[in-house]
Amino acid sequence: MTNMDLAGDETGVRGDEEEMTSLKEVNMKYKVHRLDIIMENGQSQLEQFLNNLEGEVVTIIPNIKKTSLSQIYGATAKVNFLLIVEKIK
Repeated sequence: MTNMDLAGDETGVRGDEEEMTSLKEVNMKYKVHRLDIIMENGQSQLEQFLNNLEGEVVTIIPNIKKTSLSQIYGATAKVNFLLIVEKIK
């Protein structure tokens, strides 16, 4: 790297710091819900839960329970609950 390349990198870092400062000023609140799920009616269960939320859904994270040897090696998997992150207004 030359000195010119380093100067360009430093400018990029300063821009990121300014952006991070503006993001810190925004006060966002989140709530994490746990939804125990039964796979036979999982779709309707999830749909009903999501429709009852007041805020915006940010992400849904499945927890995969590995109990048997075939599940450990990835042949099958069982989702036993979901974590749902909601952004509150």
